[in-house]
Amino acid sequence: MASLPAASRPTLKLVQGALQRRFVSDVAITRTGKPIIRVQGGRSSLGGHTATVFGATGQLGRYIVNRLARAGCQVVVPYREEMAKRHLKVTGDLGRVVFIEYDLRNTQSIEESVRHSDVVYNLVGRNYPTKNFSLSDVHVEGAARIAEAVAKYDVDRFIHVSSYNADPSSTSEFFATKGLGEQVVRNIFPETTIVRPAPMFGFEDNLLLKLASVTNLFTANNMRERYWPVHVIDVGEALELMLYDDSTASQTYELYGPKNYSTAEIAELVDREIFKKRRHINVPKAILKPLAAVLNRVLWWPTMSADEVEREFLDQKIDELAKTFKDLGMEPQDISNFTYHYLQGFRSSVFYDLPPASEKERREERKYLHVLDDQ
Repeated sequence: MASLPAASRPTLKLVQGALQRRFVSDVAITRTGKPIIRVQGGRSSLGGHTATVFGATGQLGRYIVNRLARAGCQVVVPYREEMAKRHLKVTGDLGRVVFIEYDLRNTQSIEESVRHSDVVYNLVGRNYPTKNFSLSDVHVEGAARIAEAVAKYDVDRFIHVSSYNADPSSTSEFFATKGLGEQVVRNIFPETTIVRPAPMFGFEDNLLLKLASVTNLFTANNMRERYWPVHVIDVGEALELMLYDDSTASQTYELYGPKNYSTAEIAELVDREIFKKRRHINVPKAILKPLAAVLNRVLWWPTMSADEVEREFLDQKIDELAKTFKDLGMEPQDISNFTYHYLQGFRSSVFYDLPPASEKERREERKYLHVLDDQ
């Protein structure tokens, strides 16, 4: 047999590799006895999971939709605004991401969104009240309607994303309604998995980008509140892992980063990365809180709310009984490793192409000769 030209050998190896590759799949039986075909994954693979993601148009939603869709899951995305969901269409292969218009007060539209699914994620949440929805409308009544639909159709898994510091007795309305929402969904659907993420950072966050913005002027507590910021990509991965692990049902997870920071410390990281000094004016709580309440009612774009002022005085508390990233086999990443990645766009053209602040400091150190005392 004549040997192949040398140029054809790499192509032959690729063909042989493709023929020898085995596409591993497995049939899993869900909690309700439904058979699910689980595949190795891949954008064009066809797995058996069908997931509904409420609140998919928010910061966290795009990451879990992307992870599920590219693994071959059918993803149902209930939406309210046409333009807010268009970026999610390309997260999966053709036909794998399905959009259904819904209203949080319309039970029928919620039921239509979940009746064919074997897992439902509830990421719906608001940082501030509006004229149409109070925080209780969203975090308690809305969550209850979704849980009732999940129970009605006996969906296998319900993963409810709450918040750190969720507590019905909290002085913050946001934390109090999140705590009540947890109780309501657990009463309706006891197998609910509750997830409490810490303040999240990423490309669309309300942390790094807010501190880097010139419009973020006022604070009431000198930015002294402390918490463990968590990477939104880590939270998205954790939510995906919970789908494949039935032992996470009925559990509570607190997802937070590896290091505790105050907002002032994060602001210092931001200023050092963008080569600018953002000014923050401290206003007494008795003045800023009612002022923020008025602005929130008058202005039609998102602004500081009275409850956000209240939250500045509440440090993050960790529930020692809740599970964490370690129980999912994950190690969260520290916010200081990502400031350059997310904040480079806030630099002026003079500093835009400079390396990250930490690398810049290391280069500066190499310019000098350091003499040690023991030499």
